[in-house]
Amino acid sequence: MRPTLVIVGRPNVGKSTLFNRLTRSRDALVADVPGLTRDRHYGEGRIGDQRFLVVDTGGLEPVSSDGMLQEMAKQTQLAIAEADALVFLVDGRAGLTPQDVRIAQTLRRARVPVRVAVNKTEGMNAPVVTAEFHELGLGMPVAISAAHGEGVRELVEDLLEGMAGAGAETEPDPAGGPRIAVVGRPNVGKSTLINALLGEERMIAFDLPGTTRDAIEVPFERDGRRYTLIDTAGIRRRGKVFESIEKFSVIKTLQAIDQANVVVLVLDATERIADQDAHLAGFILERGRALVVAVNKWDAADEYARTEVRRQLAHQLNFLSFARTRFVAARSASGLGSLMASVDEAYRSAMTKLGTPRLSRVLQSAVERQAPPRAGLTRPKMRYAHQGGMNPPVIVIHGNALDRVPDSYRRYLESSFRSAFELVGTPLRVEFKTGRNPYAAKG
Repeated sequence: MRPTLVIVGRPNVGKSTLFNRLTRSRDALVADVPGLTRDRHYGEGRIGDQRFLVVDTGGLEPVSSDGMLQEMAKQTQLAIAEADALVFLVDGRAGLTPQDVRIAQTLRRARVPVRVAVNKTEGMNAPVVTAEFHELGLGMPVAISAAHGEGVRELVEDLLEGMAGAGAETEPDPAGGPRIAVVGRPNVGKSTLINALLGEERMIAFDLPGTTRDAIEVPFERDGRRYTLIDTAGIRRRGKVFESIEKFSVIKTLQAIDQANVVVLVLDATERIADQDAHLAGFILERGRALVVAVNKWDAADEYARTEVRRQLAHQLNFLSFARTRFVAARSASGLGSLMASVDEAYRSAMTKLGTPRLSRVLQSAVERQAPPRAGLTRPKMRYAHQGGMNPPVIVIHGNALDRVPDSYRRYLESSFRSAFELVGTPLRVEFKTGRNPYAAKG
């Protein structure tokens, strides 16, 4: 599992700037996953080949603070408990403050690596500006500039060095079989579905939303095939999170998606498809995970509700057209056979090996049916294709002027490959590699 790096510090020291630097974004996933307070951001970070989850927290205020500030402090403390490594960000231009000292006292009790990063030090003498922060007793302070990127790479590489899971990609587990993450909003029946698959009350399943608060792995066997099921905490919509510990369960859900081969997105047939269902589906698609949509409580839905669910699936989740949708009733174990058949189908598609000769033939056939549009005086020329990865399948196309291929034509090629290889339930990525023009340097 990819490590989690949490950024902590008092307000206005540059935590969000550092977060955006690490995630190469301006607002990564801030508005895309409900259930998080507006002061907390999270996203995927990458330094070289190392990948990790980054969490930006609210300012860590004194415990005696009232109202929102106290809640922010509680959430930051929960984030610290979830972290694999901590960046304690301080302001080099403001200097050491009493609040920095109080935060350091909290972080000294953490059981994970902590690095003091002295921010906003561009143009300053690093040994001089970091000197007073030795008083915090958290090791050698590091001078960085989150805004300009100075020292950031070295800071993260030092924290992640030797850490298990850094940069790890999900691979099939021959012993444990496909890893299946069951995700969705609270109270849609995720744990009930897993219990139905297992044939026993293995997971706690109440009508109270938020019963599950961690990602729980359960190996099981069905029809002679092994699987590993991952039950995850539900993601609530904003304004519905009452217990602070639930607010950070979303991290475990995202990690479970990241480490799964197939994700089962559970929806509730008796309720409307909500924005957070679409946001969660978008994250699954962004991570490239194979997917099956399970519409649960189908037996409890009347005809109007069933029609409405189908309509919403076609409109709000139309970007999941590559995935199978199965209508199930977890309490009565109805529809589980077709659900697991779709899981197997999605897993096979995600892990399929695509031969270069056939890929190239499919490419040429697609180009003959519809050539890529001209870009100025030239038309992109596609020569051959080969597979560049699995889970999800990646197809790399080589040729000339491919940087001018529009997204609409990329989608056309994706559809052609998907149809030719019967890829169902998995995203498919097409990448272009443009060859060097041997005449470019000649007059």
